[in-house]
Amino acid sequence: MIIKEFRELVRDHRTLALLVAMPLLLLVVFGYAANFSVDRVDTAVVGPEAEQVAGTLPGFFDVSTTEPSEGEDDARDLLRDDIVDVALVTGEGGTRALVDGSNLFAAQSAVAALKTSGQGMTVEVLYNPDLKTSWVMIPAIIGLILTFIGTIITSIGLVREREAGTLEQLAVMPIGPSTVILGKVTPYFVLAALDMAVVTVLGMLLFDVPFNGHVLTFALGAVLFLLVVLGIGIFISTISQTAGQAIQSAFFVLLPQILLSGMIFPLEAMAAGVRWIGYLLPLTYFTMISQGVMLRGAPITALWLPLVVLAVMALVVFTAATLRFRRDLAPERKVKDQPRSTDRSRSPA
Repeated sequence: MIIKEFRELVRDHRTLALLVAMPLLLLVVFGYAANFSVDRVDTAVVGPEAEQVAGTLPGFFDVSTTEPSEGEDDARDLLRDDIVDVALVTGEGGTRALVDGSNLFAAQSAVAALKTSGQGMTVEVLYNPDLKTSWVMIPAIIGLILTFIGTIITSIGLVREREAGTLEQLAVMPIGPSTVILGKVTPYFVLAALDMAVVTVLGMLLFDVPFNGHVLTFALGAVLFLLVVLGIGIFISTISQTAGQAIQSAFFVLLPQILLSGMIFPLEAMAAGVRWIGYLLPLTYFTMISQGVMLRGAPITALWLPLVVLAVMALVVFTAATLRFRRDLAPERKVKDQPRSTDRSRSPA
C-alpha cells in the first residue's frame, strides 16, 4: 500500500507540485517579503529652498524631484498621482512635510523619521490622516474578494461540465469556444460585480472609508480586473480534469496574490526579486486603482499604467483560455476525425 500510494503521488503532478512548491514559496515569501519596515520613501522637495533642504535630508528620504519653482499645489498633485510618498514644501515660514497616508507603512515610517530628524518640520498626513489600517485594507480586500470569486468559483464551472459528461454536448453545438467561454463567464461576472458593489458600500459605511475619486474610473478598473481573474479561472478549468485539480490550481494562483500584491506586506519592503513577482499579479494593479480612486481621488490620467496593464493581462489570459479550450470544443476537428475512423473500420485490415 505504501508503494502504491507513492506511485499515485508521483503520477499526480499537480499535488506533487503543490507539496514541493508551496513550502518553497512560503519560505521565500516570509523570508524576503514579510517585512513591514520601509527602508526608503520617494520624496519630492519644492519651493524656493528646495535645493538646500534636499541636501540636509537623511538617506531614508530618496529625493527624486527637486523643483524650486513649484509650490504646495504641485506637491499635492505629486502625492495624489502616487509619484512620491512624501513632499516637502519649503518657504519663508519654514518647511512643511506632506505625507501620503494611503501608503500606510511608508507613511508611518516617514512620519517617525520626520519627527526624529530634528529639523522642526510641520507634518501633515493626507488621504488617511489617522493612518487607519482599515482605510488601506478595504480597497485591497475588494480586489481579494473578486479574485476569490473569479479564480476559484469560475475554475469549477467547465470542470463540472467535464465531470457530468456534458462537455461533448457543447462540442457539437453550433457555437465557437469563445462564445462558450462568454456564456460561462457572464453569470460569474454579474455576481462578482454585485459583490464588489456591496463590499465597497459596506466598507464605506462600516469603516468610514472615503470615496474621493470618480466612480467610472473605479468601475473601469474593476471591470478589467474582473476580466483578468475570470479568464484565469476559465484557463484553470481547461487544464483540470476534476474539481479537486481546479481548486488546487486556483489555490496555487490565489496565495501569491494575497502575499505578494502589497495588500499585506508593502512592495517597497520586499526584496527586488520577490517584488517583481508582485508586479506580475493582477491584484497588485487593482489595489493601486482602488486605493488611488477611493483614498486619493486620483484621476484616470494618473492611473493609466495599472489600467493598461490589466487590459493587456485580460487580453492575454482570455486568448490563452480560448486557444486551450478550442481543443475540447472544436466541432470541425471532431467532424474531420470521424470519417477517418470510419474509413479505417471499413478497410480490409
